[in-house]
Amino acid sequence: MRRKARKGEIMKQATKQNTIGEILEMNADVAALFIGNGMFCVSCPSAQGETLEEACMVHGLNADEMLDLINKFLAAGGEDA
Repeated sequence: MRRKARKGEIMKQATKQNTIGEILEMNADVAALFIGNGMFCVSCPSAQGETLEEACMVHGLNADEMLDLINKFLAAGGEDA
């Protein structure tokens, strides 16, 4: 699990253009957010190259809302935001 950012330190943030694989590399625990929102694609090899925006579109989810959840999770060091 990742640690919280120290004052003045910048932690990685995801974008809608990041692939599912890239986001999982930032913090593998973010898979729980994908699965919790019905995006079981985290275990699908072909989805690893799909962008967050593409995956959200396929699953009928709002990409901006999902991105916000992911970045809050990453900023909290992998703890529920």
